[in-house]
Amino acid sequence: MTPHDTPRNPLGGHGTPGSPSGPSAGGRWSDLDRPPLNAAALRRALIRPGGLWTSLDVVERVGSTNSDLVDRAAELGEGAVLVAEEQTSGRGRLDRSWTAPPRSGLFLSVLLKPGVPVARWGWLPLLTGVAAATGLARAAGADFALKWPNDLMVKVGGEERKAGGILAERVGGDGVVIGIGVNVTLREDELPVPQAGSLALANAVSTDRDPLLRALLRSLEDWYGVWRAANGDARASRLQETYAAGCSTLGLTVRAELPGDRGLIGEAVAIDGDGRLVVTTPDGKDHPIGAGDIVHLRPDGR
Repeated sequence: MTPHDTPRNPLGGHGTPGSPSGPSAGGRWSDLDRPPLNAAALRRALIRPGGLWTSLDVVERVGSTNSDLVDRAAELGEGAVLVAEEQTSGRGRLDRSWTAPPRSGLFLSVLLKPGVPVARWGWLPLLTGVAAATGLARAAGADFALKWPNDLMVKVGGEERKAGGILAERVGGDGVVIGIGVNVTLREDELPVPQAGSLALANAVSTDRDPLLRALLRSLEDWYGVWRAANGDARASRLQETYAAGCSTLGLTVRAELPGDRGLIGEAVAIDGDGRLVVTTPDGKDHPIGAGDIVHLRPDGR
């Protein structure tokens, strides 16, 4: 899907379940089942004159791709990509850790310099979510949903689980480093928490990380280009409507855990023009939420 197309299921995959690569559930993953990324082939496919991506490095092991790219941002141009086969100190939102076995997922960060009004930069994590979900859905043949503000969700046994996350950090006066982590081949007994998922557990048609990474970065380049051409206007670029169409948070009763140990419970009704989640409480008041942790509640309120 491109930013100009909004199908009925904008974040959906091919709709055909398949078998994940690798051994049966009773076996153990070996190095052969998780081959390394082909850095040279990725560069040939992604770096081109006039394109967004200007450099791409694949490292065997790093503490955090975001931290490393933030530290190097001053010496790099827009479009630098850092990919790690393993992160030892990966970070998510709210300083949560992100850990996974080597070569079991996609762990990367990119440097962007939007050149649009800073007030619109808050859309970048949501844009990245749309781009990642649409690109990976095409390449993996799996359906994705977006949990506001930055989670990539897949269905495992009929249950929605988190398979990926996004973290954006501002650098200097003109840059943003965006980190993306996606679980690809994690098995049930390797998941850090029971609520986590992976493409393999979601019966993705393909778990080959090279084409998955190419698809993700090409989709991000496409969406970012259209959003930037619209001067960061989420409505004009159709980012707002596409995100809302693929957001599984909307329509649910949620608990919003807000900064300052505050919280509220209500129905998630909309994504506003600033990328905030609008929650309507039982008293009928609308509360735009720009930062916080959102919990999807069951019908019984849990």
